[in-house]
Amino acid sequence: MPYQIKPALLALCVLGLLAGCASTPPAPRLEPPVYPPAPDVARFIYERTLRINEDVEQLSGFARWRELATGRGEDVKGLVKPYGVAARGGRVYVTDTAQRAVLLFDIAGKRFLQFGQTEPGRLQKPIGIALSPDNEVYVADVSARRVQVYGTDGKHHRTLGSDAELRRPSGVALSPDGQRLYVVDVGGVDSEQHHVQVFDPRSGALLQTIGARGTGDGQFNLPVQAATAPDGSLYVVDGGNFRVQAFAPDGSFRLAFGEVGRFPGQFARPKGIATDGEGTVYVADAAFGNVQLFNPQGQVLMYIGNRDDSSKPGKFYLPAGVAVDETGRVYLADQYFRKIDIFRPVGRAPDDWTSSAQAAPAP
Repeated sequence: MPYQIKPALLALCVLGLLAGCASTPPAPRLEPPVYPPAPDVARFIYERTLRINEDVEQLSGFARWRELATGRGEDVKGLVKPYGVAARGGRVYVTDTAQRAVLLFDIAGKRFLQFGQTEPGRLQKPIGIALSPDNEVYVADVSARRVQVYGTDGKHHRTLGSDAELRRPSGVALSPDGQRLYVVDVGGVDSEQHHVQVFDPRSGALLQTIGARGTGDGQFNLPVQAATAPDGSLYVVDGGNFRVQAFAPDGSFRLAFGEVGRFPGQFARPKGIATDGEGTVYVADAAFGNVQLFNPQGQVLMYIGNRDDSSKPGKFYLPAGVAVDETGRVYLADQYFRKIDIFRPVGRAPDDWTSSAQAAPAP
């Protein structure tokens, strides 16, 4: 005869389990990090992290069941070695040097896309990325020595540059009116081609060369990334000189800021750069593990993130590209942790992807 549990004994067991559950204190609720931290007035708050397609895609009922049953879906795709990042309208484009592709995390549209791995427009080592005013995607391929241009959904449009014009293109930026394409050529230790090439983004005609190798004003030593401000100013990360240089729309030198060091306003390994609608300049530093904010005159304002050997929100070990979208959100890519952390201006609603002015004033 099978053993049967008496109802009274069963009730006691249930009560014991409930009592045990009741005696276990709830896990503490972790508040998202804010920047700058208290007692200063917070300007940015951590919003979310992007790593895999499931961070944006809505799974079907069967896919969700399969994920629960197996621990992970069979079609998981995501970041392997992210570098550059560009964002607009809830769409986040990321270059991945290991996968030789661009990954699109469409937060607003709840979908994921990967492109640049087939002809035409097959990528070899994509690094820099930028969006034009009409939402074309420009990608600097440092190995192919070209700039590839795609539509918003990954369809290849055209190829820009030649071996005679580009040696190691590492960064791209477009003028606010979309009439000038700035391509940063990092050159190399054995090259004198440390400059910015200016192209017509439609025809590919070379319009101008900005700078040459050196340490003086308007000269570069291993430049890596660039960004343009709303007033047309061009900002270039001059990595080997541990500074950022600013140029007027006509390419003339305007100012430089930063120096080698370990204090705010200095640089150790500057990489990515971005600007926002107020002209604030954001510079990611791989050694500091953060992004520093500067006003248009080069004065340091604050920083976002901290260097750490954990992958917690706001913690970085090898940050690379940085972007700021029209809502003021900041996107910081980390190569080591294979992630994009997103920080939202305090006061802006989580689901607000409109292009209105930032909810929080520039710090």
